[in-house]
Amino acid sequence: MTFRTRLFLAFLAVLLIPLGVLAFGVRREVNRRLTAEYDRRVRALAGVIEDDLRRQSGDVAGRLAALRDQLAAENRFRLAAVQDDPAARGWLLDYAGGAMRLAGLALLQVQDSAGRILSSGQFRNEFDREEPALPAFLAAARDSVALVRVRTAETGLLALARLDSLRVGGRPFTLVGGAALDPARLARADSAGGLAVSLLLPGGDTLRAAASEVVAEIGVPYLDLSREGAPAADTARVVVTQSLAPLDALRRSVDAWFLAALGLTAAAAVLAAAWLSRRIGEPLAELARKTETIDLDRLDADFATDRRDEVGALSRLLGEMTGRLRQSTVRLREAERRATLGDVARQVNHDVKNGLAPIRHVLRHLSRVAAEEPASLPAVFEERRGTLESSVLYLETLARNYARLTPPIERRACDVNAVVRELARMAESRAPLRLELAPDLPAVTGDELAIRRVLENLVGNAADGLDGRPGGTVTIATAAERDRAGTVVRVSVADNGRGMTRAELDQAFDDFYTTKEGGTGLGLTIVRRLIQDLGGRLRVETEPGAGTRVIVELPERSPS
Repeated sequence: MTFRTRLFLAFLAVLLIPLGVLAFGVRREVNRRLTAEYDRRVRALAGVIEDDLRRQSGDVAGRLAALRDQLAAENRFRLAAVQDDPAARGWLLDYAGGAMRLAGLALLQVQDSAGRILSSGQFRNEFDREEPALPAFLAAARDSVALVRVRTAETGLLALARLDSLRVGGRPFTLVGGAALDPARLARADSAGGLAVSLLLPGGDTLRAAASEVVAEIGVPYLDLSREGAPAADTARVVVTQSLAPLDALRRSVDAWFLAALGLTAAAAVLAAAWLSRRIGEPLAELARKTETIDLDRLDADFATDRRDEVGALSRLLGEMTGRLRQSTVRLREAERRATLGDVARQVNHDVKNGLAPIRHVLRHLSRVAAEEPASLPAVFEERRGTLESSVLYLETLARNYARLTPPIERRACDVNAVVRELARMAESRAPLRLELAPDLPAVTGDELAIRRVLENLVGNAADGLDGRPGGTVTIATAAERDRAGTVVRVSVADNGRGMTRAELDQAFDDFYTTKEGGTGLGLTIVRRLIQDLGGRLRVETEPGAGTRVIVELPERSPS
């Protein structure tokens, strides 16, 4: 994984993880608050309904108290209920019906102490029927809300009932009054938004709240007198439900917006991370590319920049370091040049002295003969003439050899295959040659004479490395290959001779180092310098007993 990729992933994690945690926290808090708000609304509606029932029950109690006071002062009630006056009996039977309508009630019964109905407003024909369970049920409920279902002429009546009592002529009587309770009216109490109210009576359908609903219940004492048999007190339930469908829809809407916001933010985060990683990664990659090209022979990399950040500081630091290396390299090369010149001067001095010594001895000999035996001077000169000519030839050869150390380099298009073929014709007598030349080899920019001198030295060294072995061969191969810098022309000179040890290879390019008798030790030094002047590279592959392969890489000729 590249540094730029790691940088991109790090930026992405830094941007998205806090954003995801924030979105999760906000969604959770919104969900909690919405649920709490819905619960509060359900409880508030339940409280409103309970207060409304209590208010209606209290209203019934007030109206019943007014009827009680009116009935206690009515003489006809006294005559009918206490004295059993037949004339007043008819009035008592009709009393409850008229009084119920005037009081705005839906239920009104007058009972004696035994529970016998004296007058019934909702069902006149119930007179003389005993129903003691109703007063007992309402007495147990006291002032709380109570529901009763009683018979009427057509159907049953569900009413909020209250109980009151009075004494007339020393005898106790009870009044039962009630207001009709319409379940449909409760079901309409959903103005809070999505809330539903249901009245569940014993023996009826049971409301099963789904897991997605919030439920609140109000218990109300209940007595059913509409059925045959002894009635039993039970409990009715007023159930408030809030379907979570609107809440779920709201949650889905919130989730959708959160996901949209998260997606947009994530996309922006990805773009920002990509931009930041590119902003940081590309300059570093450019610095790495420039730094990769630096070596002691290539210190011309340009690290100039206008950036004011850390990358700019690093670029300027590398530029300063390259400048110091360039100055140090110049000083080092100057020192090497002076050392080489000193070694060459000493070698030239030594070689010239060796060439002049015989000449000096011959001249001294001729001078002595001319002084002592002038007549024999021609004969002695002819005798020593060979020595003089041999010494002069040695000095001329030495001059030619040293003149080759500093040839001029010309820059022009050069066909390497043509140079190799010409060299092969001249060097065939030194060793068996095999050519492996690539067709359509691109031209290089260089000097044919310099390339030829490089190959002459390499072929000569390869021929010497064969040591006259049977089957020994020198192979010259050419090829074109691509590397990071572009297309290069590769020339290799290989032999299957004795090869070199690691110690010999380490010293092979040192000045005046040679393993050959009579060698100057300057051949590979000249080769290395010429290849550097041509802008190429040189490397050696060798193994003792397996031969040596020298590879020269020259850049392809530029169109410019």
